[in-house]
Amino acid sequence: MSAKHFINDPALLVNSALQSLTLTNPSVALDAENKIVYRRPTESGPSQVSVISGGGSGHEPSFGAFVGAGLLSAAVAGTIFASPSAEQVRRAITSRVDTERGVLVTVMNYTGDVLNFGMAVEKAKAAGLRVEMLVVGDDVGVGRAKGGKVGRRGIAGTVLVHKIAGALAAQGATLDQVYKVARLTAENLVSVGASLEHVHVPGRAAADPKSADGLALGEVEIGMGIHNEAGSGRARVELPQLVSTMLSQLLDKNDADRAFLNVNSNEVVLLVNNLGGVSILELGGITAEVVKQLGSWGIQPVRILTGSYMTSLNGLGFSITLLNVVNTEIGGPSMIQLLDYPCEATGWAAPISKNTWEAKNVATRGDTTGSDQGVKPSGLKADPTTFVSTLTSGLQAVVAVEPEVTRYDTVVGDGDCGIGLRRGAEAILKHLKESPPTGDAVVDVAQLVTVVENVMDGTSGALFAIFLNALVHSLRVLAPGDATTQVWAGALKQSCDALSRYTPARPGDRTLVDALYPFVEVLGKTGDVRKAAEASRRAAEGTKGMRASLGRAVYVGGSGFEQVPDPGAWGLATFFLGLAGIKPYEEGWETV
Repeated sequence: MSAKHFINDPALLVNSALQSLTLTNPSVALDAENKIVYRRPTESGPSQVSVISGGGSGHEPSFGAFVGAGLLSAAVAGTIFASPSAEQVRRAITSRVDTERGVLVTVMNYTGDVLNFGMAVEKAKAAGLRVEMLVVGDDVGVGRAKGGKVGRRGIAGTVLVHKIAGALAAQGATLDQVYKVARLTAENLVSVGASLEHVHVPGRAAADPKSADGLALGEVEIGMGIHNEAGSGRARVELPQLVSTMLSQLLDKNDADRAFLNVNSNEVVLLVNNLGGVSILELGGITAEVVKQLGSWGIQPVRILTGSYMTSLNGLGFSITLLNVVNTEIGGPSMIQLLDYPCEATGWAAPISKNTWEAKNVATRGDTTGSDQGVKPSGLKADPTTFVSTLTSGLQAVVAVEPEVTRYDTVVGDGDCGIGLRRGAEAILKHLKESPPTGDAVVDVAQLVTVVENVMDGTSGALFAIFLNALVHSLRVLAPGDATTQVWAGALKQSCDALSRYTPARPGDRTLVDALYPFVEVLGKTGDVRKAAEASRRAAEGTKGMRASLGRAVYVGGSGFEQVPDPGAWGLATFFLGLAGIKPYEEGWETV
């Protein structure tokens, strides 16, 4: 691994690289503050569905260099190998693209990306925009057993989803059509990578060359991810044997752990992707070997793409992607026609037209459209006095139980769960004193969302923010009228459904979801907040002795999980008990 770089300041590196995209493609602009690359607005041409993607920097040309006519409408960049924030993504959706025909947001399957992009999508939906989100997971390097509920990682095959979706949007398809075809593409992708070495991130200390993490001369990691993540194993193999192993992981129907796709189409697209550090000469040799061996599987690709599409900085490796071409069933162009459709994006190695250069377009998008302008009244009425008193009771219970939640989290986590919950509760209590509710349920809940987003960080903060944004959207759909218990129950159920799209957590995984779902379910069935809160409490108590399937607790050893309940579930159950007028005492739980 080389630790030598021409630019060692990671912030300068990312910012200057993003700026360069506006120099090589006159049709794109940069929101430098939010690291958003977007297509410049034009006065001519019909409106189209906007396609947005993004992720951590270091994967160039993904994602910023894929912004251009016929491909992405905007891309949002994080720091190197780190997801952009939800606020960056929200600004891209609401103020950097055309939203008239709707927006498709695509993201690779990594927890930070899914949660932050998901939070932004729910925020945009809560504001009344039409937005769909697609999570792409195409990597077979980590099989089902090891991947578990998280599922497959997203790697280079994602760019084919972008190309096909962008081309279809450019031809005037509806949001439903673009989403359907993008999803079909993602469902028919398999990819796997291999690398001879880990990469070094500029600005970080060089790794110890004697470390066990390093690969010896001639050793290759099969299935290595695009952030240095481990794959399925290491081996000393020559290229033919390596390619044979990789193709088996992609195509062997008898490998139950990796048989994610039955490649049975007469049309298959091959993408051989350079992870950044393989010479063009060597990549050509690799491509020839892959095509040769595909013939023994009875596959003659109808399109062969080779080059740098999604890198891992200067990663000394490559990945193989196969797209099983299927009928889109929308009565429009085929997947192959969409792949062939012209685009003006430098990352796709497509030439920028003479007309684009000579137009000298210098237009930019400001924040006048889609910026924070407050939530419009919905007509869903909620008594302000009851809203404040009920919510205050629940929040005060959270503040009171913080020491207990913190103690639990020091046993099974990193000790910050209780403090985070208290910080959020105290911030909302302060907000309620300073800004009395309006009596409109949608407006009042939306104001609480902003507080949560600003003061609660980490995974739990993202989960609460996604849930509350979804709640705003669900309440808006149910408006106008009175915010009865059944209305709240229905909206909470829809919010649970929305949350489930961004996290695999379900009851039994020892997370806050264990306390959330029973409350919502019982409230929907009975309309009784007290019974719902008691159900939540019992479920939270039931997490004691339950092994964690998700979250930081998965990596914490010992038998602490047998001694205490899940801290997040306990804190949330306490909130629900407070809503119902029940407070915790040292000797048990009593009614106020």
